[in-house]
Amino acid sequence: MTKPELSLLLYFETCAVDLGGRVDIRRINDTDLVIAKRWVDAGYLEFGRIRTAYHNSQGTHWVHLSDKATEDAQAERRTRTHRMWNNRAYVRTCEEVVS
Repeated sequence: MTKPELSLLLYFETCAVDLGGRVDIRRINDTDLVIAKRWVDAGYLEFGRIRTAYHNSQGTHWVHLSDKATEDAQAERRTRTHRMWNNRAYVRTCEEVVS
């Protein structure tokens, strides 16, 4: 998966988990929309508009991830967690400071 695809997948996963699937379309660019359409066509996820009466500041679109998309997002989160931990820019109180 490309970096833009991984980024979009993690954004969609966050929307699915934290916002019940609501997507703020202002956070998506044209490239993301092309990716999303390709994923919809492949059955990887569902994505669409919310009826106008239900629009709010959290978003005007919705996403529903397939089991495979959810698994892929969780795998990327694990990878990113390890990478971020290994590159952290702080020292914990339980660690010795090496000068």
